[in-house]
Amino acid sequence: MAHPAVLHQLVERYTAQAAVGAADAAARRRADDLAHTLCVSTGTRRVEDALQVAAHVLGAEGGSLTPAA
Repeated sequence: MAHPAVLHQLVERYTAQAAVGAADAAARRRADDLAHTLCVSTGTRRVEDALQVAAHVLGAEGGSLTPAA
């Protein structure tokens, strides 16, 4: 499991890239790469699951996170 600070940064970066939308191919590729990294970091296979795990870990660490799927 990645350190909570790393998870927080990954989730923030993923959320920002995903918000750009499908219109930007480069942003979509970065979002896909970040989704993969989140999954590896949390031991999951789907980004939705990775975001839930990250939210749980960050909540347990006293961090705040509202993941956008």
